[in-house]
Amino acid sequence: MSNSASRGPSVLDAPVAHVDLDAFFASVEILDDPSLMGKAVAVGGGGERGVVASASYEARRFGVRSAMPSVVARRLCPDLIILPGRFDRYEEYSRRFHALIRDVTPDYEPVGLDEVFADLRSLRRLNVDPLAAARQLRQRVADELSLRCGVGLGRNKLFAKLASRRAKPRVENGRLVEGPGVLWVSPEIEARWLSELEVRALWGVGPATAAKLDQLGLRYVRDLARVSEADLVHRFGPALGATLAAYAKGEDPREVVSNRANKSVGHEETFAKSLSSRAELNSVVERHADVVARALRAQGLVARTVTLIVRFDDLTSVSRSQTLAFGLDDEDAVATVAQALLTTVALDGAVRLLGIHASSLRQRDDNQLQLSFGFEGLAHDPRAEAVESSRRRQVANEALRDVVDEIRERFGSHAVASARDLGDRGVELATQRGRHAFGPETTSEP
Repeated sequence: MSNSASRGPSVLDAPVAHVDLDAFFASVEILDDPSLMGKAVAVGGGGERGVVASASYEARRFGVRSAMPSVVARRLCPDLIILPGRFDRYEEYSRRFHALIRDVTPDYEPVGLDEVFADLRSLRRLNVDPLAAARQLRQRVADELSLRCGVGLGRNKLFAKLASRRAKPRVENGRLVEGPGVLWVSPEIEARWLSELEVRALWGVGPATAAKLDQLGLRYVRDLARVSEADLVHRFGPALGATLAAYAKGEDPREVVSNRANKSVGHEETFAKSLSSRAELNSVVERHADVVARALRAQGLVARTVTLIVRFDDLTSVSRSQTLAFGLDDEDAVATVAQALLTTVALDGAVRLLGIHASSLRQRDDNQLQLSFGFEGLAHDPRAEAVESSRRRQVANEALRDVVDEIRERFGSHAVASARDLGDRGVELATQRGRHAFGPETTSEP
């Protein structure tokens, strides 16, 4: 391993690890289809509005990267293979990945499916060297999952995240350069990075913030250190301003929070061809409600708030939310509320994206189907009838839905389906995408 320090770290030197799987979605696809080995592969939306979510290193050699529009990616790499993605498969690998992390420490915080922060302080009682533990973990990921990862060790989340990125392979001048795999950020490396890193390397600094900082002459982290926190707060707001000031000093007060509760469960879709009719949109709402409800039940959750997001071709967005006095985890019930919310949206233009998000989550066992819906004084509100209908559907469908879930768990997700799940290729269950950058899977028909 490449490291400038002459001694290894103790847990006090490196209490935080960040573990990040390499090209996760693309790597899983290649594992399942070995004929893709050595080819330029991306996972994402393949249409004109599609976005790359993950790219193999062969694709990255051509400049393809995540969050890049698919049309740009194909221009850079004409032979690029873009696959639509299978989130049930990625979630399966993610669960196995998290199980390996738990073998190191129970105190870890998932950040999406493919990366985690881990609190290593519990290793001190076991007299375990964190560098040795990180190397062993990386080897287990390779041996048991056939995946690669980068592991960063540091005294806080900031440096651990920066280190995991440096630990992974990178493409330089079209050539793949291997990283060290595991990297500890020693005090010497900390000082060097704070003096040479560009601000865009900092977590949370996106293109828009980086451009604004550049306009102010703040291109490097060392430039931030010369600006007062008060000035940064004035220009960027309290949260980001204070964060930038802390990062400039190498400080990051965020703790590793294990067992972080989900705040929402959602599913969004950007259409290959924009939709205009309510009938088409109501059909999409039903599909999205199916995905959201299944995801809720898989986690033993119900949601009291349903939010509908509609984005038009001019990129303006409208959202509508309804909070109920009881929780939902049934497809028809979620769809009923979301479709009622859709009736309150004026369709003045074609719709390019529609999403449903469920929030105000709680455990299913705590669900109470109360008879008060919070519509006092709103007798003519069109949503009142939808809420009452959703309550009836939630109760009526519960037993049947649980049987269907049990059959799918035992015999596979395609073992049983409703009529609307049947397509030309048999049972076609949509999988959750949430806020993943994808876009439509295929181009629109002429």
